[in-house]
Amino acid sequence: MSLSNLLLVIPLLPLLSAIILLFCNLSRLWISVLAVGSISSVSLISLFLNFHFWQQTDFVLTASLGNWINIAQLNIGFGLYLDSLSLVMITIISGVGALIHLYSTGFMFEDKSFKRYFTYLNLFVSAMLFLVLADNLLLLYLGWEGVGLCSYLLIGFWYQDKNNNLAANKAFLMTRIGDTAMAIGLFLLFIQLGTLDIQAIQIKAHIVWSLSDNTIASICCLLLLGGAVGKSAQFPLQNWLPDAMAGPTPVSALIHAATMVTAGIYLIARNSQLFQLAPDVLYIVALIGTLTLLLGASAAMVQSDLKRILAYSTISQLGYMFLALGVGAGASAVFHLMTHAFFKALLFLSAGALIYSLHHEHNIFKMGGLFKKLPVVAVSFAIGCSALASLPFTSGFFSKELILEQVIASNSIGLWWAAVLGAFITAFYSARLFFVVFLGQAQLSPNKTPTKAMSIALIILCLFSLLGGIQPSGLTALMPPLNADNLTVLQHRLPIILPFIAISVAWWMFKTERFGKTQYSALKGIHQLLKSGWAFDQMYYIIFIQPFKFICQLNKHDVIDLFYRLIEKTSCVFHKLFSKFQNGHLRSYNASLVIFCILAFAWFLSGELIK
Repeated sequence: MSLSNLLLVIPLLPLLSAIILLFCNLSRLWISVLAVGSISSVSLISLFLNFHFWQQTDFVLTASLGNWINIAQLNIGFGLYLDSLSLVMITIISGVGALIHLYSTGFMFEDKSFKRYFTYLNLFVSAMLFLVLADNLLLLYLGWEGVGLCSYLLIGFWYQDKNNNLAANKAFLMTRIGDTAMAIGLFLLFIQLGTLDIQAIQIKAHIVWSLSDNTIASICCLLLLGGAVGKSAQFPLQNWLPDAMAGPTPVSALIHAATMVTAGIYLIARNSQLFQLAPDVLYIVALIGTLTLLLGASAAMVQSDLKRILAYSTISQLGYMFLALGVGAGASAVFHLMTHAFFKALLFLSAGALIYSLHHEHNIFKMGGLFKKLPVVAVSFAIGCSALASLPFTSGFFSKELILEQVIASNSIGLWWAAVLGAFITAFYSARLFFVVFLGQAQLSPNKTPTKAMSIALIILCLFSLLGGIQPSGLTALMPPLNADNLTVLQHRLPIILPFIAISVAWWMFKTERFGKTQYSALKGIHQLLKSGWAFDQMYYIIFIQPFKFICQLNKHDVIDLFYRLIEKTSCVFHKLFSKFQNGHLRSYNASLVIFCILAFAWFLSGELIK
């Protein structure tokens, strides 16, 4: 089989699996084999392509599934495009996705909608693979919307609970705001450049626009940024993501680690040459990322729900990726995307194992003393929290350290300090989470232990979370040059020291039993504000929902009839006014016509004389 055919198989295999699962009545064993086997096969193909292109720094592999649209100048095909960026993405999506599928066979085995779950899951992965392999923005947008649809189906998977439906609706509607902006951006790009081919856009943009004349380029980039902000849960559209925890925990792992929320990062990284023409927009990207990483980290610091802590953590880590993209460090952003996929999948699946073993309990303050009772989960959580806190020699350390280096290299001192503060808070809430759940006073005893499939997935992700970020250049982060001045040494060593200080503070608060308590009344309001995610839901309710409800309620007072009567009275006034000119005399009509023609001619002549 040729490499092009292998490329075609990658998004089609999980799609075919989803279709078979949808229409065929299979046993749970065969459902598991088909669902896990399809994603695992894609993962093996991705590994093969990695080994094939290992020594090549500049390679391109294309394939086509035929034409899609061919109208006048608009020629869109189902074309696939593989380069180093999309190869990294499909490896992450299929590799982490396969482990989540394997884990799900144990976690969801007793669910009555087992087949429906894996149908959605396979379709989700297929849509994401189409998104990252598309050679044109319209096909990318098709995968983009497919990911949005599947997330809606999976977040509201247990639709019998109204709250789950509301969470799914919230995710769908809030991301739709960004999707609309992105769609307008695609129209504008086509009008201006005459193509939606991604590579052609990067080339033509530099021909048509320049840094000195980049207004249209900035508008296009802002519209694409709107789509990225919605999908990747960035400020101000970040508050759908914590509620997305309503779905099954493996779904949360898939959304947060390998699929939906990484789409916005990929979109900007894929169009990096276009964004280079809009440095003002790149600065906005960096600002959005900085605000988001602080917002997410501070909110995670006070949550009591296990999955919501991890959700706000994801928002914060995505903020780091946006910050890297904004300072022109796209490679660092993608590197952190990869390591984050490893340790965030590990954390979510470990959380799922806890929930699975503890009577579906989510409140961390109702757990405790689980280190010896669930040793595999405890070790997995410890490794995941260490990588999240960026402790040295974990995957998260190397990628986050690289982002901080790139930020300081761009002379963005304020953004660097904000990112360092975010790293401190991240280490604090990571330690808080681990101490309370595994070293706190025992309250619940596990009623069952994770299955073999769940444990295997956790062990593999532990290895990736520890070793997934190792690279020779990353070791230099631990050893700043000897001839550096004091500021440079501080900038190198501070991000290494701060996590240990944060963990020490968390340990002191844990030992003095200060977690879960607000001793000072002045802090209660701040605590509540942070726990609500900075009250974005309440703010949007006041700004958007209350006025809409007020307008709807006005119908009770026959507002439509009042509006009709107002129009009727206005029309009567106009009728009386203009009826005076309708006297039935032909001479009056002719005089009016002549006067109008004279005035029009005078207006035209005055304009010509001015020219």
